[in-house]
Amino acid sequence: MAATPENPTPATPRRKVSRHRGEGQWAAGHFTPLNGNEQFKKDDDGLNVRTRIETIYSKRGFDSIDPNDLRGRMRWWGLYTQRKEGLDGTKTGVLEPEELDAEYFMLRVRIDGGRLTTEQLRVIGEISEEFARGTADITDRQNVQYHWIRIEDVPEIWNRLEAVGLSTTEACGDTPRVILGSPVAGIAEDEIIDGTPAIDEIQRRIIGNKDFSNLPRKFKSAISGSPLLDVAHEINDIAFVGVNHPEHGPGFDVWVGGGLSTNPKLGVRLGTWVSLDEVPDVYEGVISIFRDYGYRRLRNRARLKFLVADWGPEKFRQVLEDEYLKRKLTDGPAPEEPAGRWRDHVGVHKQQDGRYYVGFAPRVGRVDGATLTKIAETAEAHGSGRVRTTAEQKMLVLDVEEAQVESLVSALEALDLRVTPTPFRRGTMACTGIEFCKLAIVETKGRGSSLIDELERRIPEFDEPLTININGCPNACARIQVADIGLKGQLVLDDDGNRVEGYQVHLGGALGLEAGFGRKVRGLKVTAAGLPDYVERVLRRYLAEREDGERFATWTARASEEALS
Repeated sequence: MAATPENPTPATPRRKVSRHRGEGQWAAGHFTPLNGNEQFKKDDDGLNVRTRIETIYSKRGFDSIDPNDLRGRMRWWGLYTQRKEGLDGTKTGVLEPEELDAEYFMLRVRIDGGRLTTEQLRVIGEISEEFARGTADITDRQNVQYHWIRIEDVPEIWNRLEAVGLSTTEACGDTPRVILGSPVAGIAEDEIIDGTPAIDEIQRRIIGNKDFSNLPRKFKSAISGSPLLDVAHEINDIAFVGVNHPEHGPGFDVWVGGGLSTNPKLGVRLGTWVSLDEVPDVYEGVISIFRDYGYRRLRNRARLKFLVADWGPEKFRQVLEDEYLKRKLTDGPAPEEPAGRWRDHVGVHKQQDGRYYVGFAPRVGRVDGATLTKIAETAEAHGSGRVRTTAEQKMLVLDVEEAQVESLVSALEALDLRVTPTPFRRGTMACTGIEFCKLAIVETKGRGSSLIDELERRIPEFDEPLTININGCPNACARIQVADIGLKGQLVLDDDGNRVEGYQVHLGGALGLEAGFGRKVRGLKVTAAGLPDYVERVLRRYLAEREDGERFATWTARASEEALS
């Protein structure tokens, strides 16, 4: 208030008192739901929706589904609503959820450690053919995703999957998602340690357990004893990486707090070595910290990476030890430099037992039910009945006798499953895209496949390891920030001023011990139609300017913006 003759001394303006509600951390006593997602989880555990699906929704149809189940709790059983046909990228984020929904679902089959028998793979293929219009994509988290699933068919699909030991439990939702594992666990000649027993014990303790079925958001994990560092440990909420301790021998280095999406962060080491037997306890401790201390107020800050960034690894380890494990952990070494530049196990490789495993590359993870059935038949004819999926959208056939290798390779190549792929086939990854995803803005799978063909035709001499990751939106399901060439889908202006599908370009990202996020060139956006020309131009400049042995990512870090445009 200003001074006046009647009031010569102005009053001090009253400050508006802001009552910060906290971050919704249960450990701080904040149990009142602060957003709609937290409310529907408090109202009913997501795991309970299965009964309603089996007894009500599958009998009464799509229109009978409660909205909080439809777009919330059904994710706890691997179900997401599918994008309605004919809606282009201008509708994403504009239409209401019910306007974007088709009356069909994506259904995700979780495959912990990427482990499958040929019997399981055959059932996955048969379900695809009978209930999913042939769809069955291999994801970069070792799962298989169906589309076109009707709610009426879900109970029968569950019956068939569970009859062969498979599940969709907590394949989505604010839950402990699939546990990535080395696809060559227990068989690779160069393995440091086999993490399979730990994956099995974590599944037994945690998956489907209501003590851990209401997390602030999703929880991604990985366990691998491969020196190739083959499970993208840097971008998981928790990861166990095989190392040799100078005193205690083989065990695991623990990483926490990785994740991409619109606010990417690389995981950090806790600096501790844990034995194989300790892994489940440490996993349970870390997921409990996330449950109790994780930020539940805002969805965009509800991942573990934000808590780790605020606390730092030292405090995080202290809380883990003091409040959850009730004991100190052993200090340990960091992983050694990766043994190779490719981490996907594609090709022919010798096993510990003298037999071979054979890795092959579908196109951008896209297969179909008929192909999966043929892979199962081919694997049975040449191996022991074991196959694997990888964290790079690839597959392996295990236990192949030397005399059978050539025949197996020929059979796979006949299915367009390359055992000796070009760098473009081997290194191109794509998310689901606008074909089925409600968050997507542009097409991905088909564009990735056609880009492979164009680059193979245009630059047949290119033979360097290269990753090209294509994402339909900013959420980075295809890891765009850590690719040599990362392509984030968005609408861009073409030369005539029309809004068309295109991509923001990230260059020089990487995983491994030199992990880092790609560089964005100021103002650089590429139309979908111009994508092959752009990638060819940049790769030819790299070939012309690189120093001896220089990786693409290293070159992009020093190249001029003109060279990258």
